[in-house]
Amino acid sequence: MTTLEQTETLAGTRVAEAAPHEPRRWGDLWWRYLVALAAIGFALFPAVYVVSAAFSAVPSLSTASPIPRSFTLENFREILTNPAIAAESGERRNVHYGNWYLNSMVVSFAAALFTVMLGALAAYAFSRFRFKGRRMGMLALLLIQMFPQFLAIVAIYLILLRMGEIFPVIGLNSLTGLVVVYLGGALGVNAWLMKGFFDSIPNELDESARVDGATPAQVFWGVILPLGAPVLAVVGLLSFINTMNEYIIASRLLQGTTKFTLPVGMYGFISDQYGQRWGPFCAGVVLAAIPVVVLFLFLQRFIVHGLTSGSVKG
Repeated sequence: MTTLEQTETLAGTRVAEAAPHEPRRWGDLWWRYLVALAAIGFALFPAVYVVSAAFSAVPSLSTASPIPRSFTLENFREILTNPAIAAESGERRNVHYGNWYLNSMVVSFAAALFTVMLGALAAYAFSRFRFKGRRMGMLALLLIQMFPQFLAIVAIYLILLRMGEIFPVIGLNSLTGLVVVYLGGALGVNAWLMKGFFDSIPNELDESARVDGATPAQVFWGVILPLGAPVLAVVGLLSFINTMNEYIIASRLLQGTTKFTLPVGMYGFISDQYGQRWGPFCAGVVLAAIPVVVLFLFLQRFIVHGLTSGSVKG
């Protein structure tokens, strides 16, 4: 084979290697799209059903449909403006949806903020310092999470009852006391998740800051926290969502109607005499989902990075 023939053969081989692969035919992929569409429909159906009921003039879910037959905003007006709604027996009970909404926002944001700070402080100590009992302390935080917080609801109730006699601000029927109770479970998994992320931050950055005269506190606030923003956003978002949805503890510790959070207040709205008010109830649920969606969209660029980075190192 001549040199020219070898060159042509080599050029043809390179062109063949550089040619893109042929796209897969629809017949090989249709079932994957079908499964994906079925999964999306299954996940979105409850949300679509609730949104449809919120804008529907039909007051019952039994006759509602994913697409409302008659569109109305009356349900939103009723849940937002009516201070009281008549029951079947003729009795009128106060419905303080605005108070419930504000209470949930305050409690959820406060619990998320302090959960992030407490978890970050614990994770920084376990990640950067070496002290006696460090491994057992991390194991103890994990074991404590095995027992749900509501198992101690009777003890928590009695503690707040006695504390309220001395410090009413953290007693029963107070939002501050509810936030303090939620912070009792702030560590555990959150500390483990943050520690894994902090371990991925090079120690050389800490050493460089110390050479410049930074104290451990300055290293934490000026180096670790800015670099750990993804995992902080994830923990804060999860804490906010969990607090917004929590019902058992809040229903036992909050006793005044104006002190209720949204889960407690909305449950009372549809129980007993309010069982037929599903339209306003769904409207209230849609409004309650707005802060969660907005916060999720605002923090979405941190979520994937924060969830994956903290799981590769222990």
